[in-house]
Amino acid sequence: MKKVDRAILAFSGGKDSTVALYLAKERYGVDVEAVMVDHGFMAKEAIENAKRIADHLGVPFTVLQYDYSDIFREALLKSQSPCKRCSSRTMKKLRKYALKKGMKYIITGHELPFGHHPYRLMSGGVVQIRLLTLMTEKERLSILEKLPFEFPKLYGYTTNCLMLGPALERYYEKRGYSFETRRIAALVRYGLMDKEKALKEVQKPKVPVEIKLKIYERLGLSLPDR
Repeated sequence: MKKVDRAILAFSGGKDSTVALYLAKERYGVDVEAVMVDHGFMAKEAIENAKRIADHLGVPFTVLQYDYSDIFREALLKSQSPCKRCSSRTMKKLRKYALKKGMKYIITGHELPFGHHPYRLMSGGVVQIRLLTLMTEKERLSILEKLPFEFPKLYGYTTNCLMLGPALERYYEKRGYSFETRRIAALVRYGLMDKEKALKEVQKPKVPVEIKLKIYERLGLSLPDR
C-alpha cells in the first residue's frame, strides 16, 4: 500500500467495504473516492450507511446506477448463485470508471486473497487490491465500532444486498445446501471466521414471503412452488 496514493474504493455500504474505506483513508492515507455500483437491488439501509460513513470520514462518494435485473432474474429462474456474475460486472464498471478518472488502483473489501496475494492486475493496467485479506471478523468489527455504521436486518451473509437472501433460499431448496458454503469454509480455514458462526451462515435463510414477493415481482416473476 506504500505506493498507492490515489484510488477508488468499491463501496457497497456493507460492513467490509466500510472497514476497507476506513483503513484506506485513516491508516494508509490514500486519497480515495468511494464509489458505489448500485445494481438496482441495494438495501436502502446500505445506501444510507454509505452516505453516513463517507461523510463521517470526509471522503467523496459517487453512485453509479445500473440495472442487473437480467442477472438476478436468471439466477432465480435457474436456482443459481448471482454473485459471481454480479461481482464480475461490477468490477468491469469500476475498472472503466477508474480509467476515466485516471486512477490505477481499485480497493475492495474482500477477505480472501487471490491465491497467495491480495493484488490482481486487470486490463488497462488497473490493479485491484483486496485490502482486508486475512483480517479476522473480530478485527473488522472492532473498526466498525468506531464508525456510525448501523447493521441492517437482511437475509443471508450480507449487509447490503436484497437479492442474496431469496437467491440463497431458492438455491437451497433445489440443491439442499448453500452456494456460500465454499467461501465460508475458506474463511474458516484461514481462521477468519469461527466454525460456530460459519455453520449458522450456511443454513437456509428464512426470508419472509412479503419480502420475496417484492423481489420476484420487480423481476417480473412469480413465487415458485417448492
